Formats: sequence, structure tokens, C-alpha cells
Amino acid sequence: MNAKLILPIVLLLLIGLPASSCLAPETISVATFEVDATPPVGSPLAYDPMKEVVMPLSCRGIVLLGSDQPIVLCCVDWIGISNDGNKVFRQRLAEAAGTTAQRVAVHTVHQHDAPRLDFSAEEIMAKQGESGTMFNVEHARSVVDNASAAVAEAVKRAQPVTHIGLGEGIVDKVASNRRIQGPDGKVMWTRYTSGASQERNREAPIGLIDPMVKLITFFQDDRPLAALTYYACHPQSYYRTGGANPDFPGMARQMRQETTGTFHLHFTGAGGNIGAGKWNDGSPPYRQILADRLGAGMQKAWDSMRRTPVNAGDLGWAVEPVALPLGEHVVIADLEKRLADPETQDRPGVAKTLTWARRCLAGDTIDLQCLRLGSARVLHMPGELCVEYQLSAQNIRQDLFVAMAAYGEYAPGYICTEIAYTQGGYEAGHGASHVAPEVEAVLTGAMEKLLEVSGSSEPK
Repeated sequence: MNAKLILPIVLLLLIGLPASSCLAPETISVATFEVDATPPVGSPLAYDPMKEVVMPLSCRGIVLLGSDQPIVLCCVDWIGISNDGNKVFRQRLAEAAGTTAQRVAVHTVHQHDAPRLDFSAEEIMAKQGESGTMFNVEHARSVVDNASAAVAEAVKRAQPVTHIGLGEGIVDKVASNRRIQGPDGKVMWTRYTSGASQERNREAPIGLIDPMVKLITFFQDDRPLAALTYYACHPQSYYRTGGANPDFPGMARQMRQETTGTFHLHFTGAGGNIGAGKWNDGSPPYRQILADRLGAGMQKAWDSMRRTPVNAGDLGWAVEPVALPLGEHVVIADLEKRLADPETQDRPGVAKTLTWARRCLAGDTIDLQCLRLGSARVLHMPGELCVEYQLSAQNIRQDLFVAMAAYGEYAPGYICTEIAYTQGGYEAGHGASHVAPEVEAVLTGAMEKLLEVSGSSEPK
């Protein structure tokens, strides 16, 4: 063709195309999914056999679609999902969404009248002739299957997102620090959910907490499609009842979903050393009281929300694999000896820690992840993370809206700051934390990379 004719033809073709097909950026889409996660009566819960269903447990999440591979965020009303439980869950959801496991985050809210999941520990217990003593294996696999099917269906009905709303609100009289320290900086006692020492729990100061609940909402024009909230506090009002229930965060989540008519996904933040002990006497009425207080904070966050337009360029996902340092007190030979002793309490828990120790010594890594949504960043973190990590992340990027979801990979147990391991207390004790004090440097460095702090290397 004559070169002189090419340019006019191209111009004519462009003139005939709608402007949006040439200039409009790609959009973000969101899909929601939810399946029941309540085991049958008689199944093992975290501490006791299940006697009844007080309120159903939920496995729910969202799928985000943009210009890159899908992102899946999932949270379950269980106490923890560890080792191959976490790996298998993520892999199955990834396959259903058409993405990779690194782009899937699976967390728990950490309720205590709820199951735990660890296929690695189950395999060890099965070899001991005690399959099913940690959790109901058939039920757990059915939840993974059902969640995977729900994700695959959800992707088909994803809705375009035009705006996101960011908000935060103070939660009054729910969170309090559990580590009550004396003048020497050592922990004098742990302020648990409730107990015989309630008077001193109430008199002690609130301590270091993050009082804010964070909110991210996806909108299609003026219509909210899904709301995500983040709050750092152990989710216990009272427990060890044998009655499966999502406790006060699950109740607050349901209340807000009914009030707004919007799908609601709630994550527990870095609440390892945070609980409701100052404000809760452990009696049944306090479950609703705490739910109302958390719900009121969520309402404040909703009312404070500011909406901004978004497109696919505003959506991002970063991953930083890390090898967490194993605590010196975690010795494989000792764990194997305890596991072989039929008198050992919580032998499935020992099997979980044994798997974790073997993974650490083999150089296995876990994925820290960061969701980018415009000016918002959400860090997806492992274990029972102490609140200092959440406050540190917010401090190092004060220019951004920073939220945190903890209770991802559950195997490390409590993850404290380096100094906390010199102060004593339950969270830093050998039975609770399976990592070394150097963990703080590892996690802080990874968070800086994920949050793109100046001077840190680019996240993977």
C-alpha cells in the first residue's frame, strides 16, 4: 500500500472508535464469596468438643480483578490456620480464581470457641493413630472445597468498582493491653479476657493499643459493594463453652452488614498482646456490649469515609517472602519426645509446633503481603502479632492509610518485639511464642520494603 495512504486510513479508523476504547484506563472489579464454616456437633473446637451452634461460623472474602492476576482475600471464623492448612487453603483458592498462591491471603478472626486447621499436624497425629483429634478433617476439607467453588462462581459475577472509600473510627472501651508491667519494665501479670483478678485488670491503665478501626469500602458509583474492616484486639468475650460462635467481632460484622446492606469482611489486626480484659467481666451480656462498642466504631469509620475514584492502575500487590528465626527453646528432639508421650497435653499442638520447627530449619519461608489501593496499604501478616508492629507500620508511612491483618500463617504463635522477650509475660513465653527475638528485625525490614520506605530495597 502507498505509504501516503496509511496515515489517513489510520486516522479514519481511530475517529470511528469510541473515545473510551482508546483512552479509558482499565477498571477494578470486586467479587464477594461466603460459605458456612461451622463444624458438626461433636467436632473438636480449639479447646473443647463442640456441644452446640450458638451462631454460625463464616468463611468469607473478596476477589479483586484488575490488569494483573486476581487477588483473593479470605478470613475464617476459626482460631488459626497453620502449616499445610494455610498452604493448601491458599493454593485451592488460587486455582479457583485463576491466580497464584502468593496472591492469596488467608486469615482467621481468632475466635476461641471455633476450630483450628493444620493438615501437617493431622498427618503426624494420623501416624500416631489419632486422626481427627485436632479438628474434624472431613469438615475442614469440605470448607476448603466449598470456598474454592464459591470463589470460582464469584469471579463470574464480579462488579466494576469506580471508587473506594477510606475511613477510621475510635472504638471506645474494648481494647486494652494485656501485658501489665511494673516499674522495672517486667511483666507483673497478664490481663486475660476475664477472671478472678478482674478488679486489678480494670484499675490498671489501658496501656499501648491502636484504638482505631480502619475501613475500606468498594463502590460502584454511589452503591457500596463490599466493606473491609481491621481492628487489633483478641476477639474474646468469654469462651470454652463448647458452643461454636464468632464472638463479638463476628456479631459486629453481621450488625454492620445488615445496617448498610453491604457485604462485610472483618480482619483482626495485630492484637496478640491486646484484649478486652479491662472492660469485660466475662459474663454473657458483655459479648453483646463489646459487639455494640465495636459496631459503633465501625459506624464512625463509615461516617468519616472519603471516596476517591480508582482504576486498575491504583490496584497493586507486593510479596516479601521471609524466613522467621526459630526460638532457641524450640528443639525438635524435645518435641518428638513430648509427642510420643501419651500423657502430654495438647499433643496436636505439639505436632503443629514440630512441623513449624522442621520448616524453619529447612529454610522454608512465609509470604508477607501488601495490598495497594490508591493511597491505602494493607499489610497481611502472620501469627499472633503484637500491636507494636501495626503502630510501627502506620508510623513509617504517615502519608498513607495503613491497615493490618494479622493471624495469617498461625504456626509461629505469638510474635513479640525484641525487648518483650526480656520482659517476660505469657506472650513472650516458651509455650506461646515459637520464634526468636530477632524476629522483629526480620519483620520490620520486610514491612519497610512492602511499604516502599525510602532506602529499603524494592519488594519482590
